[in-house]
Amino acid sequence: MKKYIVTLSEDERKKLTELTGKGKHRSQTILNALILLGCDTGGFQTEHLTNEEMSRVLNISMRKIDRLKKRFVEEGFDAALDRKKGTRIYVKKTDGDFEAHLIALSCSQPPDGFVRWSLRLLADKVVELQYIDNISHESVRRILKKRNQTVAT
Repeated sequence: MKKYIVTLSEDERKKLTELTGKGKHRSQTILNALILLGCDTGGFQTEHLTNEEMSRVLNISMRKIDRLKKRFVEEGFDAALDRKKGTRIYVKKTDGDFEAHLIALSCSQPPDGFVRWSLRLLADKVVELQYIDNISHESVRRILKKRNQTVAT
């Protein structure tokens, strides 16, 4: 495993000690600041802690310490403190046209033998009518709930 060495400047140490000492901050930001302060090998650090000691004292995993050190070395001071933004992109399965078909179907008469449309019945019917390849009853619920909120306002 690659070893990442954290070396903080005097200004960075000052910012981290202020961050951990006072003010309102996210708990993970404070925890990250404490880890960076403990890992510092610069000239302004009087006592260097090992990863095992920090892991035990802060009640965190060794892997979290390693990930934070890596992020500090590769991405910088600010990136190590802040939460990493998600990079995953979700493709939306439904569009306005499908939602219109679903709403029209839910307002129509239910199939024979049923008093009203259930979410599972609607999901099965839209797949049967080939409006969409597949959809869960939960997605149908979310679409119909969104519609009810727009009608109410």
